[in-house]
Amino acid sequence: MDLKALDKAIQDIASRRNELKKIDYNNPKYDDLEEQLHDLEDALHEKYGDYLEGVLQEVHDKFCPDTDILFPIAYLAKSYSIAGADYSVAHTEGVFVEVDSLPGKETKLVLVPSPLRIILNVGKEKQQVVWSAK
Repeated sequence: MDLKALDKAIQDIASRRNELKKIDYNNPKYDDLEEQLHDLEDALHEKYGDYLEGVLQEVHDKFCPDTDILFPIAYLAKSYSIAGADYSVAHTEGVFVEVDSLPGKETKLVLVPSPLRIILNVGKEKQQVVWSAK
């Protein structure tokens, strides 16, 4: 698996999502940017979907076995904070999951690039890397 190419593909999606978030639906560029985003997401799913589903299966088995796995694209944040080459996400981002060891806590999994990793957001107080590309 070319993890650098996968990381770059997710960075491209993150950048496009951030661009879309900055403009209004009425902007003439919006439809083109949205179509480009969907093309990037489709390409990610086609090329890396099986690999990412395997990774997500491992994470779910370890932390949230009672929660169904969704398509990998669902685990991408709606927006990313980018500082140089470092990407981060807000505590509100991700797919809701039920973590057995954290009953009653709001927990979400989110896929973050650069470095490629999956973060478990626990409420508003904690972010834990539960998987990283090696």
